[in-house]
Amino acid sequence: MENIFFIGLMGAGKTTIGRLIAKQLGMTFYDSDQEIERKTGVKIPLIFELEGESGFRKRESVVIDELCQLKNVVIATGGGAVLLPENRQALKNNGKVIYLRGNVHDLWIRTRHDKSRPLLQGGNMKQKLEKLYLERDPIYSNLADYIVNTGPQSANDITQYINQMLTNKS
Repeated sequence: MENIFFIGLMGAGKTTIGRLIAKQLGMTFYDSDQEIERKTGVKIPLIFELEGESGFRKRESVVIDELCQLKNVVIATGGGAVLLPENRQALKNNGKVIYLRGNVHDLWIRTRHDKSRPLLQGGNMKQKLEKLYLERDPIYSNLADYIVNTGPQSANDITQYINQMLTNKS
């Protein structure tokens, strides 16, 4: 099976669904944000604080490139990983890209108490999510091999749907 890359906004379920899919398919799971934290020894909010978003994106690009070289992996990317053309190219060239598309209200419900998301801090969190959605949805949609709308269904239901989709189209 090809590598599988999950893209989408924060709170879409990339890590949760990615872990479940990897387990079901006997693949290795990586979360690019967790890999950045493991490599640097610090949490992402601190990287944003010290290096800004551009410094974080450079680190993210290196990790995405490294992860894309692996085989038989499922990778949950950070929500903004698709902003750099080199990341989009690496994902597209090294596996199947699945966009987990959540509506802004559901994403807000899932992330509203999370203080570890630098782009949502300070101000109206729902408005920030709406802005990110409007900016990134076209990028996610254009890059994706598959678009899976997430909503009230459970992570297990979404995982089962994706598993069937991948099995039928492989």
